[in-house]
Amino acid sequence: MTELDTQRISSFDGQPLAVHRLRQASGGKPVILLHGLFSDARMNWVKFGHAQRLAEAGFDPIMPDLRAHGASAAPADAAAYPADVLARDVAAIVETLGLDAFDLVGFSLGARTAVRSVVSGLAPRRLVLAGMGLEGLAGWNDRAAFFIDAIDRFETVKQGDPAFFAVQFMKSMKVDRPAARLLLHSVSDTTPEELAAIEMPTLVLCGAQDRDNGSPQALADALPSARLQEIPGTHMSSVTEAAMGEAIVAFLRQDGDGE
Repeated sequence: MTELDTQRISSFDGQPLAVHRLRQASGGKPVILLHGLFSDARMNWVKFGHAQRLAEAGFDPIMPDLRAHGASAAPADAAAYPADVLARDVAAIVETLGLDAFDLVGFSLGARTAVRSVVSGLAPRRLVLAGMGLEGLAGWNDRAAFFIDAIDRFETVKQGDPAFFAVQFMKSMKVDRPAARLLLHSVSDTTPEELAAIEMPTLVLCGAQDRDNGSPQALADALPSARLQEIPGTHMSSVTEAAMGEAIVAFLRQDGDGE
């Protein structure tokens, strides 16, 4: 089993966030990895070897459990979920850890959070947006409505229902549904002008059969310094592929950093 060190960090509002790091990766180049909705750091980044690949390439994977996920706080008060709360949490992690130079990687909700973090002022060296398309950033309300409906119908959803796999995943991850429902209302849309201002080198990384969040090519086209790379899989399966971690490592090492 992979050895993790977990640090508790107080966010901007005092809520505790769990931040995990690989024990053997100390001293590497920092890379923040943000997981997807209803998941956590272990499921997205540790279980399928992505964090280990980064560590072996000379990076220090910093893997928070997002608010309302994993071992981080899941407050029941709506006031704990202001607009862009996840981006504010990421900024608090960067400040607490004293990170001056770092890369930023996100999958699905993590990709949305990475974009909102940059829009809010963070300046990672490189950016990876996985499992994301343009429509997933600009039309969040429709996507959120699907998951809110799945939460609201949690006890009655049957196989064959479009929400079935989301419900099964929530069950397997023991998601705090009331907290997750509040969180879904806090995610802000991103405008074309905001995307056009994201200038750092960016990899849009998406499963070949994944269009859950819209067009990844349109997202790459909307960013000044981005390119698209496809890997095998759907939205749910692409994160299990070794190709995801391999692509992240290759992109972050392009200019020789991490070698």
